[in-house]
Amino acid sequence: MLLAIDIGNTQVVMGGFVGDEMIASWRITTIPQRTADECWTQVIAFCQTSAIPIDRFTDAAISSVVPELTHTFKRMAKDRMPGVEPFIFRPVEYKRIGIQYHNPSEVGADRICNAVAGFKRFGGPLIIVDFGTATTFDVIDKNGDYLGGIIAPGLETGSAELHRRAAKLIKVDLKFPQQVIGKSTENSIQAGVMFGGLEMMDGLVRRIWAEIGTECKVISTGGLAPLLAPQSKTISEVIPFLVLKGLNIIFKQERG
Repeated sequence: MLLAIDIGNTQVVMGGFVGDEMIASWRITTIPQRTADECWTQVIAFCQTSAIPIDRFTDAAISSVVPELTHTFKRMAKDRMPGVEPFIFRPVEYKRIGIQYHNPSEVGADRICNAVAGFKRFGGPLIIVDFGTATTFDVIDKNGDYLGGIIAPGLETGSAELHRRAAKLIKVDLKFPQQVIGKSTENSIQAGVMFGGLEMMDGLVRRIWAEIGTECKVISTGGLAPLLAPQSKTISEVIPFLVLKGLNIIFKQERG
């Protein structure tokens, strides 16, 4: 069984894969100061709650945008999983799709994992919107090549920064208010963050459509996707854990 690990700026998401099937998933807060032992303790606890024997894991694959934790989880796997040499996904070394960034090393590993999983399931052209610390838009052409995309502030990031910078603006739950014209500070912030984020997303998708010359399929992933997608006029489907699914595909391609 494969332990797939997606290390993001806000959360570390882990999943257990048997073949193409993800049989369990877990999340922990991203804390760069975590030790390898602390990370392994979390994995053991998750396995116990999911009734998965820890020795079922025979491989590990890591996608990361946090270099400090990349090394931590690599050391965890090498030290705690006998005989395992963890696979570290580096997009610049991945030759199965074309990456049309001017500097391919700038593309986050999570974005290419999304592209690989999305194209395998839906083909292309395709747009993937990932709601995370940043809201990212990734564009894949009909051949499966990565054309590039957009990086915008995530909803949680924008809301937290608004609270941090404005002394009288409270921290709010991320949910849609009943109307766009807020009647309280809380509702006003929610309207701005949620409806503003929604309109930004749909507007940017339409601009991508215009630039590539076709209204292609749009899918979404990430923790806030189930909240945003039902209100969107452009997203057609939510695919949970797309990064992990892409990492599993890439691992099998590269390691056989």
